[in-house]
Amino acid sequence: MVNSAEIHEIDLLVKKARIAQQKFEENGSQHLFDLACQAVGWALMKPEQNKKLAELAVKETGLGNVQDKIKKNHNKTLGLLRDIKGVKSFGHISDDKKKGLTTYLRPKGVVAAIVPSTNPLATPVNNIINALKCGNSIIVAPSPKGAKPLKELLLLIHKNLSMIGLDQDLVQMVPMPPSKGKTNRLMQLADMLVVTGSQNNVKAGYSSGTPALGVGQGNVVTIIDETADIQAAAGKIAISKTFDNATSCSSENSVIAIEDVYDETVQYLSDEGGLLLNEEETERLINIHWKNSKMTTDLLAQDIDVIIEKVGLRERATENTKFLILPTNKAGPNEVVCGEKMSRFLTLYKVKSFSEAIELAIKIQNYQGAGHSLGIHTKNEKRAHEIAMLAKTCRVIVNQAHCFATGGFFNNGLPFSLSMGCGSWGGNSIDENLNWKHFTNKVRVVQTIEENKPSLEEIFGSYWGETSQ
Repeated sequence: MVNSAEIHEIDLLVKKARIAQQKFEENGSQHLFDLACQAVGWALMKPEQNKKLAELAVKETGLGNVQDKIKKNHNKTLGLLRDIKGVKSFGHISDDKKKGLTTYLRPKGVVAAIVPSTNPLATPVNNIINALKCGNSIIVAPSPKGAKPLKELLLLIHKNLSMIGLDQDLVQMVPMPPSKGKTNRLMQLADMLVVTGSQNNVKAGYSSGTPALGVGQGNVVTIIDETADIQAAAGKIAISKTFDNATSCSSENSVIAIEDVYDETVQYLSDEGGLLLNEEETERLINIHWKNSKMTTDLLAQDIDVIIEKVGLRERATENTKFLILPTNKAGPNEVVCGEKMSRFLTLYKVKSFSEAIELAIKIQNYQGAGHSLGIHTKNEKRAHEIAMLAKTCRVIVNQAHCFATGGFFNNGLPFSLSMGCGSWGGNSIDENLNWKHFTNKVRVVQTIEENKPSLEEIFGSYWGETSQ
């Protein structure tokens, strides 16, 4: 049943956002837009505020850990601000006299961002900065667990925006408590949607009738081949798997090792804090983490001590235990163990050859994770390019800690983002990391040029030659 009070509440919110956006664009400049981005970034990155917000986020959501959230909030925001520094995202940007085209950038208008409880601070700030960079206003719809941290963050953002003379209505959130009715109404009224989180939310965004940018499921698979530096690979996988208790959709969920280096892989992963489970322990974990093929919250993004206790591993675990390793050969749509985990454990597969590794990785991601990303640890550069042409994946991450690299990092060229498009393979409208370019409309002024009309010979000559026509 439609709640008329909720509808009125959201209608008013969008009205205020639209007025603020129009004023922002009419009186704005690239300098002002950039200043707004810095104001938002500093609201989260200021050390004492970052710490306080991270603590509140973990307390309210029960997901992740404070120190890693502090790092994530800092690095993701700093990287984004680096990416957009000096970039022109508004007004006249180019003239192409040969084609007679002049290009301008204009805002989308009112952006609605639906954000997950796994990243209740970093993801909203990423969306807010991208929106303001291009002259938009934005309304954020958090998950119920993430609403309180976001509300506190917005108080800081509003304070910083006011200091530079900007309207607080440029950045708003769905009033507490969040609800599906409020979010659905917001999706209907906004000019553009950005949806990060559950696939149900993404599908709702695409079916709302409003232009939407949704992202796909992670379920990252990483291959370790026989040429890899196994020790280095294990270290990167361990830090990626455990960061913020695996809240990232880009944390490794499955590792595939070529049999020549399988035992070495197990040894180095164990050295990094991995506890190899036996068949009975593996089955016990599976039954806790999934019910009727759906993920439960029992182990979701929990500290390793909680996981060890719930799975009954206290006698086997050591002080060094940081994550769990489930050796298996099960994969495919009827095997939940090969799916996305978002917890401090991963599956480990042994295969005979690199070609078999690719086949298995594709099989796993055809179940969950198509289009997102695959990782490989190798010294054979050609193999990454082979994956690029065989797997249905938009990113191939080479010799890197996956959860940091996929969303852009200081040592690779991907845009900093917490929302990774998965292309048609993942049911998404974009196949790249969400970035500021997705928050603009292009306007083109078109002049006449010297006619460029080809002859039939120029177009069909090679075809005629091949077919003797």
